[in-house]
Amino acid sequence: MSSTRPSGPAQDEPGFDALSEALAEAAAAVRDLEPIARQRAEQLRHAVEALHGSGINAIVRKLRGDSRGRELLFELADDPIVHLLFYVHGVIQPTSVTESLRALEKVRPYLRAQGGDVELIRINGDTAFLRVSGTCNSRALTGVTLREVIKDALVGGVGSVARVVMLAGEPAPTLIPLGSVRTRDGGWVAVGMAADLTRSEMTALHLERADGTEADVVVVSLDGRLIAYRDLCAHQGLPINVAKLDPTTGTLTCPRHGFCYDAQSGTCLNAPGAQLEQLTLRIDNGQVWIRLS
Repeated sequence: MSSTRPSGPAQDEPGFDALSEALAEAAAAVRDLEPIARQRAEQLRHAVEALHGSGINAIVRKLRGDSRGRELLFELADDPIVHLLFYVHGVIQPTSVTESLRALEKVRPYLRAQGGDVELIRINGDTAFLRVSGTCNSRALTGVTLREVIKDALVGGVGSVARVVMLAGEPAPTLIPLGSVRTRDGGWVAVGMAADLTRSEMTALHLERADGTEADVVVVSLDGRLIAYRDLCAHQGLPINVAKLDPTTGTLTCPRHGFCYDAQSGTCLNAPGAQLEQLTLRIDNGQVWIRLS
């Protein structure tokens, strides 16, 4: 029996940027080949991708069968190279939000070089709502051109997006800065009227008690019910207010690594044990109160 065992990773492995550049150069070289040679090269590429995909999915299935393995999968997905492999081979399922964020990142360097920027606010159906800033806000030729770049990046690069609405010069519709507010007994904080909060699927709030206690909170409106959570994804503690709410399934999906939560309970559906921190919410005469303990 052979005693050969897998060796560890080589030292000084190329990083994500170097690998991406090498792939781009190889793809360009293949495009310059004669038709028959290009066809053979494409066949080789598909065979190698199929081999890698089969192996990666076998590894993932094995890891998913063990609790520690599932934790390792999430850690691995934080690596940009592994994340790309998982994405290509269907381990991480893309959403309209993740695809839109990816498309915007591709044009962001160009926008910033021209003095502009863009932020994805939300996606409703086939419509992406954005907030633009800087030159992108201008009605001048440069501003119009940059806005077209943004539109083309989404409509052309994200199959589920057919329409783009740019909220130029407007504050994010889901962000309500409250500043200092008064408390009730037991740490209750008034956050607004229920009629106002139910108009948006998700509302991000920054709350501050009179004693100085602060918290970022997100209020979810689902089927007329309001649910409050600390604005922290259970994965890496990043804000959850950019999550996609699906009223049909009652789920919240974080666009960064695909963590999916039950919107009513905060339970993570693809990582057992992970949980959003739900805060107690009550409504008195139409006024919404959240308890900050």
